[in-house]
Amino acid sequence: MSVDGVVQAPGGPDEDRSGGFAYGGWAAGYSDQTTDAFIAEHIEGAEYDLLLGRRTYDIFADYWPRHLVNPIGERFDRITKYVVTSRPDTLGWRRSQPLVGNPVRTAAALRNSEGPDLLIQGSSQLYPALFGAGLIDRLFLTVMPIILGAGKRVLTGDAASATGLRLVDHRVSDTGVVMSVYDRSGPVRTGDFTN
Repeated sequence: MSVDGVVQAPGGPDEDRSGGFAYGGWAAGYSDQTTDAFIAEHIEGAEYDLLLGRRTYDIFADYWPRHLVNPIGERFDRITKYVVTSRPDTLGWRRSQPLVGNPVRTAAALRNSEGPDLLIQGSSQLYPALFGAGLIDRLFLTVMPIILGAGKRVLTGDAASATGLRLVDHRVSDTGVVMSVYDRSGPVRTGDFTN
C-alpha cells in the first residue's frame, strides 16, 4: 500500500482504472532482496487459502494462472480460493469456491470451520467489513514510499474498526518499503501525556 493507504492497482497500468485512477503500476521498482525475503517468509512459507472479493479475484484469475513458474503463482493456483461474489457460476480458475450472501456471515462461518488460515489480498471493499467485524486477526502491511492522494484504501471504516495492534515482525528495505506484521492486541487505550 502507499503511505496514504492506497491499494488500488499496484501491479500494472490496466489493473484497475475504476474511479479514474491514473497511477496503475505504482508499486513497480520497489522490490528488492529484503522485500522478496520477507514475502517468502510470511506469504510463501505459510499454509493458507485465499479469501478474495470478486474484483480482486478477477484480477488474480487473469494474471496468476499464466505465471505458474513464480512460486506465488504456483501456490495461488493450487490452493482454494474463496470468492465473495453475486455471480457464483462465473468462477473459472480451478479450486475456486463462491461465497454467496452476507460477506461477514459467510466469512465468519468459513473462519470457524476446519482448514488452513485465510489470507486476504487487495479486496478493498471486503477487507474493511471483515476488519470491522473482528474477523481479521493479523495484518501484513507492505508500505511503499509513495503518496498517491486518491484511490481505493483498505484501512477505512467507522469506529467499529478501531483496535490496538501488537507488532510481530518488521523490516525496512533499501528501496524504502516498510513491511510490518501486526496482531490485534485489544481495544484502543486512551489517555493523556501525563500518564
